[in-house]
Amino acid sequence: MNRTTISATLLASILVASAVQGGEDSMTGKPNRAEWMAKGSYGIMVHYLIAPPGDSAEERTAAFEQIVAGFRKDAFLEQFAGAGADWLIFTIGQNTGYYCSPNAFLDERLPGHTSKRDLALEIAKGVKGIGRRFIAYLPSEVNAQTPEVHAAFAWNPKDQSEFQRRYQQFIRAYADKFGRDLDGWWFDGCYEWDCFHNSLYDWPNWFAAARSGNPGAIVAFNDGAFCINKVKPVTLLEDYHAGEVHCLTHGKIKLGHDKESPLYLPESQFIEGVQWHALVPVDSTFEGGKPYHYSDDELFGFVRRCNAVSGAVTLNLPIGQDGQIPEKSIEQMRRLGKALGNAKR
Repeated sequence: MNRTTISATLLASILVASAVQGGEDSMTGKPNRAEWMAKGSYGIMVHYLIAPPGDSAEERTAAFEQIVAGFRKDAFLEQFAGAGADWLIFTIGQNTGYYCSPNAFLDERLPGHTSKRDLALEIAKGVKGIGRRFIAYLPSEVNAQTPEVHAAFAWNPKDQSEFQRRYQQFIRAYADKFGRDLDGWWFDGCYEWDCFHNSLYDWPNWFAAARSGNPGAIVAFNDGAFCINKVKPVTLLEDYHAGEVHCLTHGKIKLGHDKESPLYLPESQFIEGVQWHALVPVDSTFEGGKPYHYSDDELFGFVRRCNAVSGAVTLNLPIGQDGQIPEKSIEQMRRLGKALGNAKR
């Protein structure tokens, strides 16, 4: 099935699932859950990922707990608040198999892979407490993780139906716990892997799980670098594009360090009914190598051009294991916030 084609049967299933969750979701009259993105100035994302050292599972769990305990939440929230951003995308976990928030599903099946400290929820509540929005990051698969994680989630390249069922339980456990403190999801890793896409995505239940605690939560699935030839939604049921942009270079998007595509800028707020959104690494990189840095003119100009047609932009910044963003990065964000005037908040 074409990723952007939804059968009448599938659409009917999604409408039923949405009704159960207390919201409406259709291709006609579809609620614009991501309108707050269009009205905002910009967002910040950080990849807080922990690969704990240790020769045994017990040693790795102990190191993991110590690292999460050392996260300076108040200082991080002070940095975020001062930057003038309207939303935060924060990683609960990715490919290391360790997650900085307890999860009822995973803790029962694979203890020691979530932190006792509920760091992600603490940050979500802190972000909401200052009137901003919180989006959680998770991968949409576990392909690169350990055999133990594969077993817990029933990862099976030949048939991913049981994996999807279990992973949706995992997502739902987080969604229910976070409730209204969770404004959205950014799901990574939705690439063209045969081991995953040979099995049809169970879209109704993915979205139902993601919105279990908040029917208004926005959802995006990332299928790789964003360029002029790849601006189709993964599914028309997404609320906003994942929008991964690797680099802005002299009017072009750079895909890795050796391929370029013309810089894609939004002509309007939506692409096929989905909120336009770009995620750009600043003082960081998504593919390794030298971090990307931009002058104020380059970066601010890009954000302004996107804002002008209600496009949304998130800037990915580096972060240390203590939870601190480099001061030079935060300083540029403060200048960006002042330049935009935060007039759209």
